[in-house]
Amino acid sequence: MKSFTPLEIASVKIAIVVSRFNEYVTSKLLDGALSYLREKGLSEDNIRIIKVPGAVEIPLTAKLLAQTGQFQAIIALGAVIRGDTDHYDYVCQQVSYGCQSVMLSTNVPVIFGVLTTHTEEQAEARVGGKEGHKGREAAEAALDMIKVIKEMAP
Repeated sequence: MKSFTPLEIASVKIAIVVSRFNEYVTSKLLDGALSYLREKGLSEDNIRIIKVPGAVEIPLTAKLLAQTGQFQAIIALGAVIRGDTDHYDYVCQQVSYGCQSVMLSTNVPVIFGVLTTHTEEQAEARVGGKEGHKGREAAEAALDMIKVIKEMAP
């Protein structure tokens, strides 16, 4: 996909909703997303970061941000790591469904950068390890979706 021109990137506004739970992972997701956006020329002034307690709080925050009409995309970042209970399954389902629901009801892309892993090692591998960097990938997807939507506009 063609990249943004300097004039186009100057008008892009993105919100990032990041969970504080498992912050040792989510802070790396955030760093990766911010690094990618900066590399592409997005100004710090055009990025709004909202920290929420856990992944379950991401969809409501994304919805409120989307409803402002200020952002062309929202990046959801979190880390849900399986424990010994069924809690993991419920959280993963609620967060993924909630983000999709926000996106479909507001027409604002909500990029799902929430890791859902079985172990801490798997999470670490996805924030700059052997599985790449999912924070960077989420930021790339956000810019790609902004372009797709812009190209579809009449």
